[in-house]
Amino acid sequence: QVQLVESGGGSVQAGGSLRLSCVASGLTYSRYCMGWFRQAPGKEREWVAHILSDGHTNYRDSVKGRFTISRDNAENTLTLQMSSLIPDDTGVYYCAAGALCGPRTDWYPHWGQGTQVTVSS
Repeated sequence: QVQLVESGGGSVQAGGSLRLSCVASGLTYSRYCMGWFRQAPGKEREWVAHILSDGHTNYRDSVKGRFTISRDNAENTLTLQMSSLIPDDTGVYYCAAGALCGPRTDWYPHWGQGTQVTVSS
């Protein structure tokens, strides 16, 4: 059974930083594309970033230069380092695993339960 468990969310003021982590089990982690998504209240879940098994990364424009996604294939972990946070970054952040990499939620069959990030102005 695949399990993805996120941690590291919290409340910060604008300009602050947070580091999210996701631990994966029940899958051959190194073979999967890993992504971070987020969902704000009343909005659809949106792609934030993804990282291929070889470490190649891609980010949505609004987080480029502020967020860094990384992975450790030996430890089955995924990390999202977030800095210069703004109120629009507020939402529940989810890690996801899939065979395909990209911004579509339906490309990722495995999801974590999410961790809340709140950025106040």
